[in-house]
Amino acid sequence: MKPIPFNHTWPYEIQMGEIYLQECPYCSTSNVLTHMSIISLKRAKDSVKQRLNLPCCLKTMLILEADDDYFWTNEKLR
Repeated sequence: MKPIPFNHTWPYEIQMGEIYLQECPYCSTSNVLTHMSIISLKRAKDSVKQRLNLPCCLKTMLILEADDDYFWTNEKLR
């Protein structure tokens, strides 16, 4: 399997048990609170695909895997 290129990543943060995006990759809204659960994040870290519906623009990001800082997706976000 080919490695996922870095331009297919997007940073996230965990604050008080909630998962935030500093900026939405689709509509550029700042400080987006996602509805992703910590359990879904753990699954993404185990390379189980997860869908993240962004409340700001109603787009869906397909997360192929995650690490402690980035979501690795199936599309170019940068």
